[in-house]
Amino acid sequence: MSLFRRQFLHSLTALAGTAFLPDSSPSEAHPFAKSWPISCNSYTWLTFYNRQNKEWMKDPDASLAELAKSGITAYEPSVTSPDEITKLAPLLKKHTLTMPSVYVNTTLHQADESQKSIDAVLSIAEAARSTNTTIFVTNPSPLKWGSNDDKTDAQLNEQAKNLDRLGAELRKRGITLAYHTHAPEHRQAAREFHHMLLASDPQNVALCLDAHWVYRGSGNSQIALFDVVKLYGKRIVEIHIRQSKNEIWQETFGDGDIDYRRLAADLKAMNVKPLLVLEQCLEKGTPNTTGPVEAQRQNLVYARDVFASLI
Repeated sequence: MSLFRRQFLHSLTALAGTAFLPDSSPSEAHPFAKSWPISCNSYTWLTFYNRQNKEWMKDPDASLAELAKSGITAYEPSVTSPDEITKLAPLLKKHTLTMPSVYVNTTLHQADESQKSIDAVLSIAEAARSTNTTIFVTNPSPLKWGSNDDKTDAQLNEQAKNLDRLGAELRKRGITLAYHTHAPEHRQAAREFHHMLLASDPQNVALCLDAHWVYRGSGNSQIALFDVVKLYGKRIVEIHIRQSKNEIWQETFGDGDIDYRRLAADLKAMNVKPLLVLEQCLEKGTPNTTGPVEAQRQNLVYARDVFASLI
């Protein structure tokens, strides 16, 4: 009876997996697969500018001119209002830059705040029609920034419901919602991370894989990172790319703690071709040998080599 019970439970587990996970057959075209430029996130530039005692986007024209000078042709800003899109649009055109994605903040775990947050994102989506932006990345806010407090099960259920609602509304507007994480979502057996994906419709909520935050949030574990790729690879529409050596972020993207060549190979096997977004940032202990323009030039060279099969 014990052996039969184990076999029965194993079969239920297998069936549950097929209910939540899309078919990863390499012969099937990935629903998000398309040709993307290599993009760069605004946070990269913010950290480099801070190190130089400068302010990123204090002069938007000059800031975007530097970004374009690095050879990057696509930009992912963090956006808080439709007005920011309106002001960015002509400057993007001036500097021959595209904006395939934007990062938006949301608070979705509180019923009294979630609708306000959803409405704010949808207003940004309306403004983004003019920029041909097709991916909105969001990392639902924690209970309190910098704290180690975890959301309750009820709050996680509320957040997943609202994340799915937001994704459904954006999909009506031709935009894909990509769920993003930092370290906190990977605490406590990654309960928040997994629930957001398992409790949402893959048609409404895709995944922005921030490879290094998954790695760091899981105790600097490549096993955890590649398990996430195995479980949710078919939902990855975007990757945030950052590298460290001996667990310290480096100035430029290169060989280091995370095996990005393996990541590229695994995604290729799934026919997944996500938007690649450079986000090589600075922290305490990061080497200080180069400026932002030259760093991004080096990042582009290495990224084009490592991800050649996905570009």
